[in-house]
Amino acid sequence: MTVDVTETISQTVHPAFQLIRQHHVEALDILVSEYKHKVTGAVHYHLATNHDENVFLVAFRTQPMDSKGEAHILEHTALCGSEKFPVRDPFFLMIRRSLNTFMNAFTAADWTAYPFATQNKKDFQNLLEVYMDAAFAANLNPLDFAQEGIRIELENGEPVYKGVVFNEMKGAMSSPSDQLYHQLAHHLFPETTYHYNSGGDPKDIPDLSYEELVSFYKSHYHPSNAVFMTFGNEPAYNLQEQFQTLALSKFEQGQTLYSKPERRLAAPVTVTETYAVDAEDLKDKTYHVLSWLLPEASNIKLRLGMRLVEGVLLEDSASPLRHYLETCGYAQSTGPFMGVDDSNFEMTFFCAVQGSNPEHAEEFKNGVFKVLEDVASKPVDAALVEAILHQIELHQREINGDGMPYGLSLILNGLSSAIHHSDPIDVWDVDTAIEQVKEELKDPMWLSNLIQEYLLDNPHRVQLTLVPDAEKNAVEAAAEKARLAEIGAQLTEEQKAEIIAQTEALNVRQDTPDDLNLLPKVGLEDIPAQLQIVQGQLREIISNGLDTPLNLYHAGTNGIYYQQVLIQIPDEVVQSPYFNLLSILMGEVGAGEYGYLELQQLQTAVSGGLGMGASLRSKTDDKGQISAWLTLTTKSLVNNLEAIRLLKLAFEQLRFDEKNRIVELLQQRKARWQSRVSGSGHSYAMQVASRQHSALALRDYHNTGLGALNWLSDLVANIEKDETAYNALIEELQLIHNRLLKAPKQFLLVCEEHQSDRLVEEVQTVWDKVAIENIQHELTQVDFANSSNDEAWLIQANVQFCASAYAAVEVSHPDSAPLMILAAYLRNGFLHSAIREKGGAYGGGASYDGNACSFRFYSYRDPRLAETFNDFEASVQWLLNAEQQPHQLEEAILGLIASMDKPGSPAGEAITACYALLHKRTPAFRQMLRERLLNVTLDDLKRVAVKYLFEQKPTKSVVAPVAKREALVELGFDIKQVN
Repeated sequence: MTVDVTETISQTVHPAFQLIRQHHVEALDILVSEYKHKVTGAVHYHLATNHDENVFLVAFRTQPMDSKGEAHILEHTALCGSEKFPVRDPFFLMIRRSLNTFMNAFTAADWTAYPFATQNKKDFQNLLEVYMDAAFAANLNPLDFAQEGIRIELENGEPVYKGVVFNEMKGAMSSPSDQLYHQLAHHLFPETTYHYNSGGDPKDIPDLSYEELVSFYKSHYHPSNAVFMTFGNEPAYNLQEQFQTLALSKFEQGQTLYSKPERRLAAPVTVTETYAVDAEDLKDKTYHVLSWLLPEASNIKLRLGMRLVEGVLLEDSASPLRHYLETCGYAQSTGPFMGVDDSNFEMTFFCAVQGSNPEHAEEFKNGVFKVLEDVASKPVDAALVEAILHQIELHQREINGDGMPYGLSLILNGLSSAIHHSDPIDVWDVDTAIEQVKEELKDPMWLSNLIQEYLLDNPHRVQLTLVPDAEKNAVEAAAEKARLAEIGAQLTEEQKAEIIAQTEALNVRQDTPDDLNLLPKVGLEDIPAQLQIVQGQLREIISNGLDTPLNLYHAGTNGIYYQQVLIQIPDEVVQSPYFNLLSILMGEVGAGEYGYLELQQLQTAVSGGLGMGASLRSKTDDKGQISAWLTLTTKSLVNNLEAIRLLKLAFEQLRFDEKNRIVELLQQRKARWQSRVSGSGHSYAMQVASRQHSALALRDYHNTGLGALNWLSDLVANIEKDETAYNALIEELQLIHNRLLKAPKQFLLVCEEHQSDRLVEEVQTVWDKVAIENIQHELTQVDFANSSNDEAWLIQANVQFCASAYAAVEVSHPDSAPLMILAAYLRNGFLHSAIREKGGAYGGGASYDGNACSFRFYSYRDPRLAETFNDFEASVQWLLNAEQQPHQLEEAILGLIASMDKPGSPAGEAITACYALLHKRTPAFRQMLRERLLNVTLDDLKRVAVKYLFEQKPTKSVVAPVAKREALVELGFDIKQVN
């Protein structure tokens, strides 16, 4: 309901603000209040709730009209010191002096946002002061622009480009999906800001000047162009008092940016573009995409209608358009962009395939249009529409917050509406829009007509064929080299001296200690003594005549239940590379009497999906042993218990007779994995470096590492052409499935307390009997080549990811706590400066991994190689030989405790608590580890640094571009390459 703004309410409003309206969102149980600052017109949406985790975000409408990256570089540079906090790096310094549960900044296509979250009131106030000053009174030092954005330095007398964002975007734009999106946007949006890459194109970033950056700041970072959003139990009045005092009182009315509609295409556009790929074989590497520009996202009824259209066409493998794209025969997988994107001012609709070839462009378009014409020609099945509405309600009701804070995810859901001057309440309270849509659905042709109007008859359409180009990287590298050579040839001695002087000035600035007394902080005294761990109940149900544990957790889940089956995985199954393939099939192939298309439709109608995964940990006291549990998962609204039955059916009666579907799923897995490699290069590098340090680390290297991707590629190629190879695969999967059916089980149920009895009873009824065949064959033993040499893996990338790893102890060992603190200490005190600020990598640091039982250094999107490995070793020398400051230890402990105390969703915290118990991480064990962390001393850090790092030889690894082969051979790496 929307509350009328009465005189009584307005008396509680801060005098600098006007209350526009209040609206209670029943499904989320939040009260949304919309305010407007009287002088500047700044908008404030406050989402009032009883959550202790308070969230703040300020966002600016940023509309760059080129691809020089000013919005992105400004996001970085604004956080490098401000009027009230004239230190060089308040953002990263505050991360260390805070108990935050989230701190970051984002650059989107047409907005830039600065959010944080914390559960501590003092911390919230500290961070608010720093963020407000950074946003509205940034210093924008030219040297910070040089460090974070772009600069020229001389190396051996020759000019080179350096800069954090420059290297970040080199890494980002090496991903085929990023290249695909930006090439597509270039054609889909001929004139507006979306035509450009707001993050910055590495070819254009060197054209950005410092003066342009300052001008962009002045024209965009003004309260009149800002949206404030807050969530939590802090009163809006208190927040607005701070907004007013810290910033808004200093401003008058300024300019507000408005988005404008794109110039519409009179006829569809068909284009072919290229993307860089370092491979000789270019077969099956083409992307085909169709995209349409739709009306403004502010039309909430149409927005929801197009979401229903997306569901009808693409929700699952039984949906007609997805079914066509998955089974077309000329592509290996659906593409990275599918369905409606409503985050921009005007909506877009995509469908795509990857793993294809250029000659199929016309067949792709004709096939898609045939499906659209068929669906649009008749009414959409009412049961299907009901199933899609069920998915929307489930998504709306679910309290997430396991990846990022729940309040922040809500804020981000509504942010683009506020940025575009439309109503975010329409997004948060979808029930109102659903009622409008249900009225329209009384016309059985409403959705069919939307497909006709906005897809079939819409001339603003772009078809893009993105083909691989094996020469593109070399051509672009040569162009950059030629550009630098031309700059070098024209440099006067005076200009060279200026560059050398700037480099020296930046070095001095980077090496000058900040006055930390200028920044607020929390201390160890602000840390809660106890770790908050959700407690559950242990019940028992009967399954196949055996008493079987059921872990029951009561939580505020907003009318949703989460049900899981936990199966202890036999060791020979854990080690099998075929085991991971089984999880791809469960819920995606047929089960029992249902073919896969019918099972997909059932899932959509009655559940939030079926999942199968694995929860793997090293044993707490033995790195040679793996604690391994299979997880079968589902969730649904409490008025529908059918999901429990469906989960059992999909696993117990998993079908292996749908050959075309199984091959198709494995092709999809391969294609999607290949397209995601460059975004996780640092994770793969650390995995390679630490592979010999525990049984689980070695298992993961062989089963989920880059070698496993090559193994999967070979497997797919074999089963496509060899019936014997396919049959052998199916036999292996059946054996693994049989072993898992026989293995000991537990159950997990998370729900609201008043629903638990009927749900427990349903789990008991469903799992009373489990059908198990008695198969005695042995699993195939796969012999993996083992080496402890330094390895470099060559992938499609423009930057490096470096890692060094040292063997360490199990998590139960007393030295694990100082090793955890040591990682944060070295990152804060040395590695951040050496690798990011001076080295130009997007990120770098260290971590102790209790599963790999390894201490690991890493860099992310790094322009360097040997120098980074030198920095890893130099960080240990710095600890042992340089004078250390007391605040550094406190900051390292604070950061680690904050990450341990970070809240999840109600369901997520329950599931995490249950998994911890399964792996023998009991509350007592976790509390003991917390106390050890709080008691770590500087002497402890030096002792473990000497014992585990200084006196050991590390294993090194690099994930790097193909062009770096020779350099890596010279550095002594064994070279491997992703197929």
